[in-house]
Amino acid sequence: MIHLLFLGSGSAFTVGDGNFHSNIFLITETGKKLLIDCGSDIRFSLYKEGFCHRDITDIYISHLHSDHAGGLEYVGLSTKFDPQCHKPNLYLSHDVASDIWERTLSGGMGSVEGNITNLESFFDVYSVDDNRLFSWENINFELVKTIHIDNGSYVMPTYGLFFEVDRIKIFITSDTQLCYENLKNYYEQADIIFHDCETSKYPTPVHSHYKELVKLPHQIKSKIWLYGYQPGELPDAKKDGFFGFVKRGDKFPIGNK
Repeated sequence: MIHLLFLGSGSAFTVGDGNFHSNIFLITETGKKLLIDCGSDIRFSLYKEGFCHRDITDIYISHLHSDHAGGLEYVGLSTKFDPQCHKPNLYLSHDVASDIWERTLSGGMGSVEGNITNLESFFDVYSVDDNRLFSWENINFELVKTIHIDNGSYVMPTYGLFFEVDRIKIFITSDTQLCYENLKNYYEQADIIFHDCETSKYPTPVHSHYKELVKLPHQIKSKIWLYGYQPGELPDAKKDGFFGFVKRGDKFPIGNK
């Protein structure tokens, strides 16, 4: 059996409510951990759950926003100069990998005393090609391309994850607009869905808002946990047919053992 531990369940701008960015530990029964996204407050959310940088050995990055990739500087520098650590493995789509150094990390990590550095100075990089598949601890992951930000001429590379454990199929959307019709196959196949959910009074066009999600078919809503929401009072998700809202620190067992 594996567990999904939500180190946080909030949005990019979550502050002041005891919550953190929606970063997730996937933990095997042997204690191996895959960090799904690594936001800029990762050092705080790790500490809150009794972990530290030494517990991060494998990382998946969905896209380049700071609540998903901003903590890589902390992890990369902390593990590089800690003699107890090896380089973490970094899994990400090739189009995210091609941008992450120059557009996100090089400013703070591009040189250390006596050396010019690159991404491979800090991480063992596994760039996932167009087949969008990678394997970790005998679990096969499919990268699911979603639409998060589309400015008309450029679609920001953003990928959720779809995987199976003990015949239980999991879909984690990461940040996404509601793309139900385009990704209907994943929604229907999944047994459990962890879905991006904006709850702000003034909806943005780049996330799935609760008012949209509540219109999904009942059979889809009944397997959705909502996360990535803003601080403040939340709707009654269970009453509306969802599993509910994920809380920081929630741990979900997945599997039959």
